[in-house]
Amino acid sequence: MGKMRHELKHVIHTGDYLAIKNRLKWIMKSDQHVNSSGQYKIRSLYFDNYRDKALIEKLSGISEREKFRLRYYNDDCQFVNLEKKSKKNQLGTKASARLTKEECQRILDGDWEWLKDSKQPLLVEFYSKLHGQQLRPKTIVDYIREPYVYSIGNVRITFDSQIRTGLYSNDFFEANIPTIAVFEPGLYVMEVKFDEFLPDMIEAAIQTNNRQSGAFSKYAACRAYE
Repeated sequence: MGKMRHELKHVIHTGDYLAIKNRLKWIMKSDQHVNSSGQYKIRSLYFDNYRDKALIEKLSGISEREKFRLRYYNDDCQFVNLEKKSKKNQLGTKASARLTKEECQRILDGDWEWLKDSKQPLLVEFYSKLHGQQLRPKTIVDYIREPYVYSIGNVRITFDSQIRTGLYSNDFFEANIPTIAVFEPGLYVMEVKFDEFLPDMIEAAIQTNNRQSGAFSKYAACRAYE
């Protein structure tokens, strides 16, 4: 498992986003994977069980929890990441394993036995959770991300917008599934991630009087539309 990092989330309005972005661009760099507009598109498919274990733990504020998801970027589904997000209080870490589109489809079709023989430990763990916890595909989440990075403190700040849920569809590779907006227009989720410390100038740059700091979850927000 990777290093535990601080993870803070804030819901902000367009005015705050523009002001913060304008300050950050003099301090931080765009992530190397962005397109010409400085953004990229993310599609995730979250897993949960019939008791909604991951959702209930999140809503109940359980300090130590985990969730699994499949994810690909910019509509390029030839390679998909299986990711396990682990949280302990305000610290988080992510483990990932690369899958081909065909391997991913096998998982979605319920063909899992090959996972237990994988040389990637995360896939073996996922196999055990599919059986032991009865994890199943639950909700598709689409959004646009604008990321900024800073090497000192390993800081990463992202702005997520146009967050949409796929409602009842788990057709992960179908680009045109029906989706519904989770937020009213003009709201962004600002995520702040760093190792041991957040440099003072970045902390000053992201200050705003109007942000709502808290345990926001795109997965939980999207599940609210069921």
